[in-house]
Amino acid sequence: MMMANRPDLSGFDRRGFLGGAARLGAGAVAAGLAGPAFAAVEPVPAVWRGVHALIGRYVGQKTLPGAAAAVARGTGAAYFLSAGTLARGSAADVGPDTLYRIYSMTKPVTGIAAMMLVEDGRLGLDQNIADFIPGFASPRVLVDPAAGLDSRPAQGPITVRHLLTHTAGLGYTIVTKGPLRDAYFRLGLTPFAVSRLKLPDQPEAVPAPSLAEFADRLATLPLIADPGTRWSYSVSLDLLGRVIELASGMAFDAFLDARLFRPLGMSSSFFTVPAAELPRLVTNYYLTDRAELPIDGGRSSVFADKPAFPFGGSGLVTSPRDYDRFLQMLAGEGAIGDVRVMRPETARLAMSNLLPDGASTAGTNVAGQGFGAGGRVTLAATPAAAGLGSGPGTFGWGGAAATVAFVDRARGVRASGFAQYMPDTRHRFTREFIAAVYEGL
Repeated sequence: MMMANRPDLSGFDRRGFLGGAARLGAGAVAAGLAGPAFAAVEPVPAVWRGVHALIGRYVGQKTLPGAAAAVARGTGAAYFLSAGTLARGSAADVGPDTLYRIYSMTKPVTGIAAMMLVEDGRLGLDQNIADFIPGFASPRVLVDPAAGLDSRPAQGPITVRHLLTHTAGLGYTIVTKGPLRDAYFRLGLTPFAVSRLKLPDQPEAVPAPSLAEFADRLATLPLIADPGTRWSYSVSLDLLGRVIELASGMAFDAFLDARLFRPLGMSSSFFTVPAAELPRLVTNYYLTDRAELPIDGGRSSVFADKPAFPFGGSGLVTSPRDYDRFLQMLAGEGAIGDVRVMRPETARLAMSNLLPDGASTAGTNVAGQGFGAGGRVTLAATPAAAGLGSGPGTFGWGGAAATVAFVDRARGVRASGFAQYMPDTRHRFTREFIAAVYEGL
């Protein structure tokens, strides 16, 4: 590639780049037009007019090239809203079947898959993961995370519950600092894909070649805290993908396809986007103070390549229609109509607070809140939890490229919003989307 054609990535912030979901917790218009061209032409129901106006503002003011949403009451049919195009200068409209990189919104999908195996009796919530991956039989904990990799024996084992709730003590290169972060890069413990471009402040790393190798390499490194004692955003849902493989006897992605995607009709959910589907994949942008940089195009996306392994914490590309099917199943406590993928009690358990007793969330973006099977849980006694839904028991999570989704069974609403830019803090789309959903209730 000629340097003249290479985007200027000066001012790149690696931690802000992929850390959006951890904080969240969570051409647009033809030239000369005053406002966005909406995909929906029927009158917008009053309850969703706030969402309609929000999307219209972001696209009409050319803040975003396009945006989409799926909103619904309870388990009813979704109402889809979208405006704008797949990229700046594109003539292709965004719609309910547009493909988005959802990054950490993959985590609840992985969490629900694990809960299916709990229901099957193949996993136990408090089962030691060393039953499946012997390398974790004697976990160790860093003595001083800032000083080196010296470690001591952990006070207890890592369990399935810990993986589901980010309390296993594992690290994440997007948030971990010091020698442990360096070791994660050195061992290829980088389960995410962003761009074909070389990104500043991101060391070169050859990813672990398989999910099995990822798990085995991860087992050789110390933890940042004793299992079950502290919430720390991590690669735990990626590791859980390996546990799912071993417990089910199926490849992780094959398990998702057989037990979730096909039964629920989620035909546009991929770890590798087929060539024929690339024309409906939006462009992802990196935003700086000076520019909006296209770092991953639709037809040239890194998601067209088969990953080293399916990333259970960040790897899915999906559509608003597909992800709404997932949320509809959760709202229906494991079923959509006559199609049931898990028992109601399992679904309720998955969306409940699964944090271990005594686990600290102090100083994190989930402080004072709960955490379920890969997603945050709003607690009734925590007013600050309104950042991800107002009803007690609201379950959901966001993605690093400005996507968010949740199910609020107490208020009878499910919603998902989709933009595509990093870091998500450059605009307030996801937080304003949540507020707009509740505005009309």
